[in-house]
Amino acid sequence: MTRLLGIAGSLRRGSFNAALLHNAAELLPDGVSLEVRTLHGIPLYDADEEAEHGLPAAVTALKDAIASADGVILSTPEYNNGIPGVFKNAIDWASRPPADTRKVFAGRPFAIVGASPGGFGTIMSQNHWLPVLRALGVDLWTGGSMMVSRAGQALNADGQIEDPERREQLRNFLADFAKFATRGGD
Repeated sequence: MTRLLGIAGSLRRGSFNAALLHNAAELLPDGVSLEVRTLHGIPLYDADEEAEHGLPAAVTALKDAIASADGVILSTPEYNNGIPGVFKNAIDWASRPPADTRKVFAGRPFAIVGASPGGFGTIMSQNHWLPVLRALGVDLWTGGSMMVSRAGQALNADGQIEDPERREQLRNFLADFAKFATRGGD
């Protein structure tokens, strides 16, 4: 069984990016599972708090989930043409302490998807993730793209993607990324 982890980069209850991951969970190939996680419970990073109290339980749980996944999908919103602060904060926490960065991130297959109410999908946010993921040493899959623009129209009231072509695009994206993750990257 190939185990993928999807992290939704928004705290909003009706998050388009969480919905995108829930749609993905329904479109996986046989032999692949997807655990969807949110950023709830992860505080703002504070080195003094880390030194005094260690890692918060929510951060430890996120790190463990990343480290045990065969591949990770970041489902990123785009705020002001960039990475949402809460999402970057969570990944920064997960890279702590620096001695753990290799165990959690290095060589691990990662992919980026995103949904946005805007007309350009999440192209700027996805591009802004590139230097962050490079610094963490992930094995970034670039064999496909998944950007859902005008997400308010693309997702119905229940958060489902109804357009058959878009569902097929997501299905193909997932199948290709799962192959990449299974091979340990290329």
